[in-house]
Amino acid sequence: VQLQASGGGLVQPGGSLRLSCAASGRSFNGAPMAWFRQAPDNDREFVAALSRSRGRRYADSVKGRFTISRDYAGETMYLQMSGLEPADTAVYYCAGGSRSMIFSSMNTAKAYDYWGRGTQVTVSS
Repeated sequence: VQLQASGGGLVQPGGSLRLSCAASGRSFNGAPMAWFRQAPDNDREFVAALSRSRGRRYADSVKGRFTISRDYAGETMYLQMSGLEPADTAVYYCAGGSRSMIFSSMNTAKAYDYWGRGTQVTVSS
């Protein structure tokens, strides 16, 4: 099973980026997938999650600025980020869970079994 995140880069404050996460080796069609991020010297934190049956969840810090979506047929997940701030600087990881995950666990890193390597997002002028 492989989750390949891409799309990171350097962007100025107020700018936009779109991250992608391509899944292979296993179908996550009926399971939640999520984005987490980790800044230097910080713990990994939840960003957004999406499940076909359970809907979307967002961290309060990104609500209204980030949008998570999925192409279920193509087994790809996206994170459209706009209004980026220096505080958004981090390595962004995509994660895949199991069909049995409940809604209340979708924002918990330990609930996800599969992880990609991450893509760096740097917001700086």
